[in-house]
Amino acid sequence: MDIEAFLLCDAATDQHGKLNILGAFDRIFAGEMPMTHPACSVAARIRFDRIEEGQHEIRLLMIDQDGKPLGPKLKANANIKFRDDSDSLVSNLILVIQRLTFKEYGKYRIDLAIDGHIQASLSFTICQPPTQT
Repeated sequence: MDIEAFLLCDAATDQHGKLNILGAFDRIFAGEMPMTHPACSVAARIRFDRIEEGQHEIRLLMIDQDGKPLGPKLKANANIKFRDDSDSLVSNLILVIQRLTFKEYGKYRIDLAIDGHIQASLSFTICQPPTQT
């Protein structure tokens, strides 16, 4: 399998297999802590080869800079079924996150595991806004 995209973004949609991404980012500015981010999405585009047809367990875990989980592990199952003679198939995954609270500035990470193996990670930072000069 190949992770073609794994992004933290403002919003994402899937229209008949087409993954639409709006506003990919890796930094959230916060004037004070704790802060609650109103909404964002995690989007992944995963390409499976024919030999990988069947059930796959997908897990997402968000952790802080100390390795502590932020919220529960999110689990889903993907049933990859080929309907034609293609040699690969794409599955889009979109997770909408609302009102996520961060207690401190720092680095955070979201891990994507498929069948118990981490396939991709994305890092993001919660930081103070840049000063105006």
